[in-house]
Amino acid sequence: MSHPIQFGYCVPIFALPGGGLFRTPNFPTLDIKTAMQTAKTADELGYDSIWVADHLMLGKDQAIMEGWTTLSAIAGATSHSKLGIIHQGHFFRYPSVAAKMIATLDQISGGRFIYFADTGTRIGEHQAYGLNYPENVEERMADFLEGLELTLKLWETSEANPLTFDGRFHHVKAAVCTPPPFTQPHPPIWFGEANPITFDAVARWGQGWNSVPVGLTTMNQRLNSLKAACQKLNRDFNELEISYEVQILVAPTREAVREKVKAMLALTPSGMDVPQDADFRAFVSGESNEYPHYLTDTGLVGTPDEVKSQMQNYIALGISHFMLWFMDAPNIDGMRLFSEQVAPVFKSSQ
Repeated sequence: MSHPIQFGYCVPIFALPGGGLFRTPNFPTLDIKTAMQTAKTADELGYDSIWVADHLMLGKDQAIMEGWTTLSAIAGATSHSKLGIIHQGHFFRYPSVAAKMIATLDQISGGRFIYFADTGTRIGEHQAYGLNYPENVEERMADFLEGLELTLKLWETSEANPLTFDGRFHHVKAAVCTPPPFTQPHPPIWFGEANPITFDAVARWGQGWNSVPVGLTTMNQRLNSLKAACQKLNRDFNELEISYEVQILVAPTREAVREKVKAMLALTPSGMDVPQDADFRAFVSGESNEYPHYLTDTGLVGTPDEVKSQMQNYIALGISHFMLWFMDAPNIDGMRLFSEQVAPVFKSSQ
């Protein structure tokens, strides 16, 4: 199966100004109205998918918009893009209720939802909100996968065929989830961790798998592990949609890239570490035009032609969906330039 090349836009629903992750560095502080407008702009520009993070405390001032509430509002403000929550936190919502939420949003959006199923991360925010989050990864995954089993069974229910489920972690009695998801038999299920348990789950249940920014070498290793898991279960690896969640900084010229990096650094809060690598300092100061490894080892950085070339390297490994964190967000220059000069090259060749 050959998957079309697609591009997703990650909405800056939190602020992390300065030299940290370079995700939303141009947000001095979270601006909810602006964040929502960028999602609408992404839909208008033709991005294939729109994504929000799933955290309760993150970024500057620990201020982040709640994922499901935000995505529901985005669904009502958009018409074309698919919709998803990055690493949807299993322990944030009881799985039977999450199944109902997914079915509802998939109906409202006309089948645009992608279920990116995950255990979630950051034990601290779970504990802060009084939520369970097993420290042992095996127990965490067992709870998560049982929840996924419950979800899939709920989506098959009807008034005449309710579900009673008595698992190790989760229980429902005569439960019905109607209307079911718009997409049948269910929305695409993606996974996103790189461990053997998850790879086995992808091979068994998944339609997609996503990697966080890791670079080409590690990405190749991860995909080989996923292929081995598929082979073990006689699953065709090529059925899977492979996605790469990645930071991107695209500008018309190298000098424009440098100016954007300098603007990000100027927002660095007092006390926050910034890159000290020699090649980074040389690029920022103008002593060198070579992009620093800090940005290029795992990210996409450069002019439109340079970004195209970098993407081709990932496509050659099997990546077909790019989930893009624009480093200059909430400024829309980068996302607009990408949609005008990068995306069409890949779309026209399909």
